[in-house]
Amino acid sequence: MPRASARHILVSSESECLDLKAKLENGAEFESLAKAHSTCPSSAKGGALGEFGPGQMVKEFDQVVFSAPVGEVQGPVKTQFGYHLLEVTSRS
Repeated sequence: MPRASARHILVSSESECLDLKAKLENGAEFESLAKAHSTCPSSAKGGALGEFGPGQMVKEFDQVVFSAPVGEVQGPVKTQFGYHLLEVTSRS
């Protein structure tokens, strides 16, 4: 069964998500932005979610995590929780 590790930044609006993505593209550190802006408890760990398998996260999140290139920030990804920027840090 595939496994992945990922980190994310969760915010309430698409515009905030796009603003943070632009900051990342201009050299901001993912971990710092997650700690400062993410509304998820994972923000304390720089957005790190640890390792998980398919079906352990919401469908929209799973689709990206198990198909996107490793190390490339994806998003905004809309779920019932809000808007995510997510980065797959490893997959096996």
